[in-house]
Amino acid sequence: MPKQKTNSAAKKRFVVTKSGKIKRGNQNKRHLLSSKETGRKRDARRTSYVSNTQAKTIKKLVGNQG
Repeated sequence: MPKQKTNSAAKKRFVVTKSGKIKRGNQNKRHLLSSKETGRKRDARRTSYVSNTQAKTIKKLVGNQG
């Protein structure tokens, strides 16, 4: 059976940590920033983790990283 290919878009966006969680960047930092509150933009700088419901799907796409 052939190997599962890693999804190129997913490997650029997600990182699998040693504990097995998946780290991701936040949205809403690209355009129309003048109308957004400072605290909201500051919160978007930090990374966050993918929810458990999505983690299984993303791990399949990312492959054996981490």
